[in-house]
Amino acid sequence: MSVRAVLLLIAFASCSSTTTGDQMNTSMDLSARDFAGALDSSVLDLKVGDLNGSDLSGATDGSVASHNIQTVFIILMENLSWSDVQASTDAPYINGTILTHGAYLTNYKKPSQLVAPSEPNYIWLEAGDNLSFSTDDDPSSSHHQTTTDHLVTQLNAAGISWKSYQEDITGVVCPLSGINNYAPKHNPMVFFDDVNATGAPSDVSHPLDTMSAYCIAHVRPLTELTSDLASGTTARYNFITPNLCHDMHNSCAPTNNNLRQGDNWLASFIPMIQASSEYAHAAIFVAWDEPDTIGTILNSPIGLMVLSPFAKVGFSSATAYDHSSTLRTMQDIFGVGPYLRAAQTATNLSELFTSFP
Repeated sequence: MSVRAVLLLIAFASCSSTTTGDQMNTSMDLSARDFAGALDSSVLDLKVGDLNGSDLSGATDGSVASHNIQTVFIILMENLSWSDVQASTDAPYINGTILTHGAYLTNYKKPSQLVAPSEPNYIWLEAGDNLSFSTDDDPSSSHHQTTTDHLVTQLNAAGISWKSYQEDITGVVCPLSGINNYAPKHNPMVFFDDVNATGAPSDVSHPLDTMSAYCIAHVRPLTELTSDLASGTTARYNFITPNLCHDMHNSCAPTNNNLRQGDNWLASFIPMIQASSEYAHAAIFVAWDEPDTIGTILNSPIGLMVLSPFAKVGFSSATAYDHSSTLRTMQDIFGVGPYLRAAQTATNLSELFTSFP
């Protein structure tokens, strides 16, 4: 419901309860028909649930509250071409469960403008461009972003909750440097001043503060997602990065097989989300940032898969998409805009769903 609608409802309730007789018939005359006429069609698109505590934090107009997809979990995996994953015996969960129960793309690529490494791809998913980033460097005085034109800032401005869940961080600082198997290059939000500054999001005069309260509140250890799901306090937009052993980036003991490690992790992690009450109105996206080394040179397809009550079961598409389409999809689901840079001309991923958004 819009702020205008709330104010008009309050005004209508007030005049109904505090005016009588001639007062109601003169300056405070608001009949039901007049009141309805004061509201535009988008505001009138209300449901009983809208007035009974349903989550309307994302409703920038009357239509967003009625979207089937209310919650997004997006999981980023690393550095494999789709040909490395599909039909591989090292990925039994992906091939035997996700692809048979969800929808997926066979021609999804990193943006053609990007060559390598990972970090520019993550920035693109957040901002619709790499914003001149071309390295995997940690945030620093010479390597950060002042722009406010990026996804989580749009979400915050619309009152839509968001979190970046990162495996292996402590949760007591804004994680601007690596720790254990966590790498900032896989956590795009921490590069933006309106996330990492002391007074973020409104005051960015002192950026790159490891004690930024706003950053710490929104960039959380991945272990907390379990309790958030159980308590029903999950954010609407959830960006999830496994650590370097679980996201298929590194080959780690005891498996020493990066694809198998990531597949095992997905097999243990995704069912937890599906078992929660959140999943009834959610979509889980699993995507890769870029192909393997040879695939990067050739710009080979990488994977993108969706699990959701609203996903087409066993559906695949060879339509060409890239990270710009994923960003546009997020903006369409949550009804925020304007479209960010390359998302302006991208096609969303609606064909993966029976009902979108």
